[in-house]
Amino acid sequence: MGKLVWIGGVLLLGGASVAAQVMDHKAMSHDASGASPAGAIPIEAGQSTYAAIGEVARIMLADPHTDWSHADIDALRNHLVDMDNVTLRAAVTTTRLPNGATFHVSGEGAVIGSIQRMTRSHFAQRDVGKPWTMSVRPTVAGADVTVVSATPADAAEISGLGFFGILTMGAHHQPHHLMMARGMMRH
Repeated sequence: MGKLVWIGGVLLLGGASVAAQVMDHKAMSHDASGASPAGAIPIEAGQSTYAAIGEVARIMLADPHTDWSHADIDALRNHLVDMDNVTLRAAVTTTRLPNGATFHVSGEGAVIGSIQRMTRSHFAQRDVGKPWTMSVRPTVAGADVTVVSATPADAAEISGLGFFGILTMGAHHQPHHLMMARGMMRH
């Protein structure tokens, strides 16, 4: 395969040129008239943080009881940045315990604060649907999260799910995001 090179809005491939359109977002139509001939339009917003904020904004706009003087979409966005930092940029090592595990979660720079905020809020919810005890101890590089069960048989499940699997458990995430955007809870 030849080398791809952009020159003045034209993509060159192995000496041949391929016409390339530069997208002008201002010139785009933002209504449904951009649908395909079959009437289908894409559903995915293109990026999960963008989609989550859009979903919450639409819920709030449709609710006549939304108190816009307290709304704080920026707090939701900051929380979603934390979620992204922890999910994609944190490192986790696991110490197995007879009845669970301790997850040593670490990062660098802004990721450290993201780890500390996420572990403090998400592991405090305790709605994982299991009778597990969870504790968080902040560290210089992030946090140590210990999850244990009164039933030693759960130790394999806790270790198997790992930090990230347990972080996603529970049904508090979406209501938490809406409450944050409504200004009803802090990040």
